[in-house]
Amino acid sequence: MKTIKKPVQVEINVKKSQFICSLFPTKNKKESKEIIQRLNQQYSDATHNCTAYIVGDGEGFDDDGEPGGTAGKPMINVLRKNEIHNVTAVVTRYFGGIKLGAGGLVRAYSKSVMEAIGEAEIVEIEEYDVFELVFEYSDIKTVDGEVRNNSLEAIDKDYSDKVIYQVISRDSRDIKKIFEKYSGKISVEFKNKQFLEKMSL
Repeated sequence: MKTIKKPVQVEINVKKSQFICSLFPTKNKKESKEIIQRLNQQYSDATHNCTAYIVGDGEGFDDDGEPGGTAGKPMINVLRKNEIHNVTAVVTRYFGGIKLGAGGLVRAYSKSVMEAIGEAEIVEIEEYDVFELVFEYSDIKTVDGEVRNNSLEAIDKDYSDKVIYQVISRDSRDIKKIFEKYSGKISVEFKNKQFLEKMSL
């Protein structure tokens, strides 16, 4: 599965209409909606802000006033065709005075997203199980050793009253099995599944 590494923006002009495609890496609908809302405010003077997203908890699109099926659907179709996931696309249009017709709109919105994908840095992503480990400072060396020796990956570390690691694995049974022997000393809790950039675990 693929996604984009960082946001990218491209601009094309079709018969005096300006199309600005903004692509953002996003993990869920909440992030997508926040981005769409922000761009709607940023480009509040635009004729249309059409959107499409494919994220971990769903997908969707919106024509934002363009004729039905001429904007959002072609945009999401381009994302699907290129197998791009965890992404939100917003195409902002400033009308140039010349109507493009349904076919012209489909081509323009599709091309905007295609051009943006062409400019983006594409990375492979995989689904990982995310676990939270909670333990005392005195057990840091033990936990670090188990993470390293079992080819796990700590994606976040928090040092407060206790130490909290967010650890990922492709197989949840691995983490549970590894830390079973430390029952009572190291708390292990499954948090969620996440699509993350592919790691050499």
